[in-house]
Order: sequence, then structure tokens, then C-alpha cells
Amino acid sequence: QVQLVESGGGLVQAGGSLRLSCVASTMTFSIYYMGWFRQAPGKEREYVAGVSWSGGTTYYLDVKGRFTMSRDNAKNTVYLQMNSLKPEDTAVYYCAARDVRRSEYEYWGQGTQVTVSS
Repeated sequence: QVQLVESGGGLVQAGGSLRLSCVASTMTFSIYYMGWFRQAPGKEREYVAGVSWSGGTTYYLDVKGRFTMSRDNAKNTVYLQMNSLKPEDTAVYYCAARDVRRSEYEYWGQGTQVTVSS
């Protein structure tokens, strides 16, 4: 069982920045591919970014160039640096983990609210 705890959400003006953090409680952090997802009111949850143990990343097209995901394996922590935020980035952001041998994310954090005002 892996517990994920996010932090760093808040209210920011359009064009501003926020950094989200997610700490994983596991002794085997290396076997997990980590991802960030978000869900806006009335919309389905969508993939934002992911990072492998070695630091390889993937991004949703809409955030590419504005968001950067990274991980610190020594601290069991992943980050999402969000720059040039837009009102449409407003959502609850979730950290998730999946075993690299599986395709589905198994573990989810409780979410952190990000609100971008225009």
C-alpha cells in the first residue's frame, strides 16, 4: 500500500506560478511511475504529466512548455512546477502512482485545489 500526500495548491492570478509536491510513503519508490492528474468542476479527470524513475517525462499537450514535472527519489517526492497559469488550469490536482509493470494507476492522493483567477 502506498500513501500519497499532495501539497502546494492555492489561489494565484493568471500568469502566475505554483509548485505542487507529492510525498509517497513506500520503501520501493523506484518501482513506481508517478503521475499528476487534474479534474475541473463538471469535467472528467485528465492526465497532466508523468515521470519515470530515471526522470523521463511526458506531458499533456495543453501544459507542455508551461508545466515541469520532476522527482527526487531520495525524498520519495515528485513535483509539478506550473508556470504561466491560465484560468482553465483551475482544478483539483491529484498525484498518482502505478507499478511500472502495470498500465493502471493504483494509488491516488487526496488532491489539492489550484485556482487561477483572471
